[in-house]
Amino acid sequence: MMQTMEDILRIFCAYGWVTLVPEVQLAYKTSQHSTTGTKPAVVEKGWNPLFPVDHLKKNHLPIHPTAKYFHEMWKRACDTASKCIA
Repeated sequence: MMQTMEDILRIFCAYGWVTLVPEVQLAYKTSQHSTTGTKPAVVEKGWNPLFPVDHLKKNHLPIHPTAKYFHEMWKRACDTASKCIA
């Protein structure tokens, strides 16, 4: 891992590479590894981290009915509060 990160950061050495370490680490941990055949984040955490772009895809996880109900109740409460303020 360290050699790979060093190689990537060396490309950006003139651009303040220290600020790029978290992004490079995330990119490394979410890329499939040739030896294990899986992503290091999955091996380490047991789940695959999601990115904002993943939420735009159509195959996202279904919403639990309780969470959906809570969201609807929250929206109604916000609407009622907005009407009372206006």
